[in-house]
Amino acid sequence: MLLRRLLAPLLACAALVPFAAAASEQSVATTWRLLDYIAVDYREAVEDGAIVNPMEYDEMVEFSATAAASIEALPATPGSSELKERAGELQRSIQGKASPEQVATQARSLAALLVQHYPIPLMPTAPPQYEKGKALYAQLCASCHGPTGAGDGPASAGLDPPPIDFTDRSRADERSVFALYQVIDQGLEGTSMVSYAGLPVEDRWALATYVGAIAYPESRAQAGRELLEGDDALRAGLDMERYIGTTPATLVQELGQDDAEAIIAYLRRHPDAAVHAQDPDTLLGTARGLLKQSMTAYRAGDAKQAKDLALAAYLDGFEPVEPLLAARDNPLMVKIETAMARVRTGIAGNIGADDLQVQVDALDGLFTEAEAVLSEKQTSSVSSFVAAFTILLREGLEALLIVVAIIALLRKAERTEMLPWVHAGWLSALLAGAVTWALATWVITISGASRELTEGFGSLLAAVVLVWVGIWMHGKSHADAWQRYVREKLGHALSRQSGIFLLGLVFVVVYREVFETILFFAAIWNQGGQGSVVAGGAAAALVLVAIAWMMLRYSRRLPIGQFFRYSSWLIAVLAVVLAGKAVSALQEAGYLPITWFEGGLRVEMLGIYPTLQGVGAQIGIALLLVVGFILSGRSSQPSRAKS
Repeated sequence: MLLRRLLAPLLACAALVPFAAAASEQSVATTWRLLDYIAVDYREAVEDGAIVNPMEYDEMVEFSATAAASIEALPATPGSSELKERAGELQRSIQGKASPEQVATQARSLAALLVQHYPIPLMPTAPPQYEKGKALYAQLCASCHGPTGAGDGPASAGLDPPPIDFTDRSRADERSVFALYQVIDQGLEGTSMVSYAGLPVEDRWALATYVGAIAYPESRAQAGRELLEGDDALRAGLDMERYIGTTPATLVQELGQDDAEAIIAYLRRHPDAAVHAQDPDTLLGTARGLLKQSMTAYRAGDAKQAKDLALAAYLDGFEPVEPLLAARDNPLMVKIETAMARVRTGIAGNIGADDLQVQVDALDGLFTEAEAVLSEKQTSSVSSFVAAFTILLREGLEALLIVVAIIALLRKAERTEMLPWVHAGWLSALLAGAVTWALATWVITISGASRELTEGFGSLLAAVVLVWVGIWMHGKSHADAWQRYVREKLGHALSRQSGIFLLGLVFVVVYREVFETILFFAAIWNQGGQGSVVAGGAAAALVLVAIAWMMLRYSRRLPIGQFFRYSSWLIAVLAVVLAGKAVSALQEAGYLPITWFEGGLRVEMLGIYPTLQGVGAQIGIALLLVVGFILSGRSSQPSRAKS
């Protein structure tokens, strides 16, 4: 029999696994796959209480017995007795020739309970990429399974058993994305289906997503999108875990054939929609689940997997909630952010598993507090106004100071023809921000890692440029012959290339702040009256305009030496601030290690965070500026003496 040939080697290997030892991820995954096969293929063996395929039926009896034996051999947990009882019920149902629907329900229920008590990674750390899966399929699978997935590829001739036909709806309806991932991950011994465990995890999820979409016509995807967008209750029940683990057949039972087909056709081509649908409670639940998986991996000795899962818990579980929580309870947000970073530090430092569990349990309590804070779906008009006002004022001030300093410099240098480049820089940044808002709201999900990397590298680039600008301006504060320098040397320097440089600098500085502001505004937009949010943002914008006007007016009255001196100090401070923020963002994205200062000072406005790397970077930038200021001051002495 075909299925016997597919699974016999796998079952033989599974029978040899020493279950009396600690339950391994591989053994639990193998048992899960057995239960999944029973749920799918039992219908081929029994119909209306009668055996229609004796060989298939014998396999179902054998597989259920093997699964029961595997569960019996697992280390004891509080759920062991229930697992064994349900495994026995499944065996009796198969022996009694129960209906395929009953057996499928029992098998899937037992599989879900198994991974609840013996967790294995069930979810990707970010939404799978359908287009990437499509490219991987063409490269790795199409030769056997065919370009359309019908199992008729040029290399399929003579293969025994033949490749699976992914266009077969009856089988596709019984396959979750997780089940497809398991086959891709482990392969099928005795067949031409090899394991692709060597692929990166995200590639395996992408491939499973694409393969799972083949049987569902793309022409139905738009209808699925409209169904989701028009049904709040349906969206509320959707998250990444359900996307990965739910079979289309289950969705058919809930929604009917047409609606289920449309939603599957859409979601398997746009898995990020499952993230869009998440509310704060669901996201915090995702963070909890990933931390639980992280602890399981850590206790099993897989520190790398534990660290990756802990990082995913922050980036894809907590970080999307962070702006809204910061607007409502910033001290609590800081506590959670710090606690999650300490968990990652603990994993990297190889602390004891029990000590790490204490930190994870403490985080669970903080998540509960956050859920209470976020439980009110609507905020008052006053709190919405205050949140919008403070967010825009705080994020806009850094960019404003830099842009105003550049404008004032060009005016002092009598190079007003370069101002259009500056204005083009901040205007294009605002336009890019509007596009980002639209994309993040209606088209794509900006992942947590992308957010942190954008902020981190944007801050780093701006800090490096500002160090150079600050040192240059400080040198000019000591030059009595500054006007001759401006008219001669600067006149040559401010060419088209310099204009493009100015545009790029202003764009990076402003877009970084616009990007972060968007994240905060998107979080509070649907949580309270939009009118209050708009009013708060408008009020902050007026304050920023007033500050800019006063700075430009005052700068005109300053003697050129004082202007350069004060501006260089201001830019030096901003460079140090941005260096601290850059390190913090890259640490949160997992690109830099974290070494904590116990009881250290945290002042986000100044980019000060209690980590050795962050403070070290700021001290390094400050020292570089001091040395630069001293050297630039000395280099101006000949010029002064000569005059």
